[in-house]
Amino acid sequence: MRFVDEAEVRVEAGDGGNGTIGFRREKYIPMGGPDGGDGGDGGSVYLIAAENVNTLVDFRYHAVHRAERGQRGMSRNCTGRKGDDCYVPVPLGTQVSDAETGEVIGDLTRVDQTLLVAQGGFHGLGNTRFKSSINRAPQKASKGSEGEHRRLNLELTLIADVGLLGMPNAGKSSLIRSVSAATPKVADYPFTTLHPNLGVVRVDDLRSFVIADIPGVIEGAAEGAGLGLQFLKHLLRTGLLLHLIDVEPYESMESPVQAAKKIIHEVEKWSDELAAKPRWLVLNKIDRLPADEVDERCQAIVDELEWTGPVFKIAAINGSGTRELMFAIMSFLEQQRREKSEQG
Repeated sequence: MRFVDEAEVRVEAGDGGNGTIGFRREKYIPMGGPDGGDGGDGGSVYLIAAENVNTLVDFRYHAVHRAERGQRGMSRNCTGRKGDDCYVPVPLGTQVSDAETGEVIGDLTRVDQTLLVAQGGFHGLGNTRFKSSINRAPQKASKGSEGEHRRLNLELTLIADVGLLGMPNAGKSSLIRSVSAATPKVADYPFTTLHPNLGVVRVDDLRSFVIADIPGVIEGAAEGAGLGLQFLKHLLRTGLLLHLIDVEPYESMESPVQAAKKIIHEVEKWSDELAAKPRWLVLNKIDRLPADEVDERCQAIVDELEWTGPVFKIAAINGSGTRELMFAIMSFLEQQRREKSEQG
């Protein structure tokens, strides 16, 4: 299925049912009085976060969602039936905004969380409601109000604990294949990843985390070059970024340090929030280096970058070093969660 992370949808709440004009006609009661009932409220439209929905692609083919209008009031003071609400399933991580005003309406981040996006119309009043001491037989009823109609922008930001950041062909897809059940495309040419991939990493029977792989970022991404800019937003919800670097790029490609600096520069230009996230350096493809040169070459990269954070050396293709990396990530995330819990 093609990944779609933005969509526009129209939602239309139901109108309120009209009140009715009626009078009692019963034997031996010549002047029974008014008995027109109220209409029913119109149904509202809600978005609901569904665990089994992964993309917004369905909205390309079903772009209008309507709730039911309220039923008209009836005689004998019978109220019309309320219109059924409309519940529209969306993926976790969907942010909703008004297409006309740009106002952010809400963010759906929990399973079964609902968001009211179009309020149903209020019911009309039957003529019984207008009876008074000076008007015993009112010939008046009110109409139900119109339901709310809106155009919405839906934007999906995947919810993951860890995000992979790097140039095309840095080995991000190989890493996520190595440590999870995700199966992104892997090949020896750039831009094999065309949409984000999520993988669940299980470090043991009780502990796991979600890792996200996005298309590689290239120079000029902050101005729209390549595919990475479109999907960088998927890293905003993560608690940790892994900056993957190919320690032995092809001859036609730039040096590992040049590639790393370009990534850092593009991220800083695009978002201060993303740039401020914890970031670990992961030196990948050490299997291409002679064993006695690995430490020296990796240290040279670290020194030239003036990197002061955690550094890991791995070979995603054969899993070397990935187990240690995954356990370190799990410990870091658990510490983050404890600190967040203590802060309330």
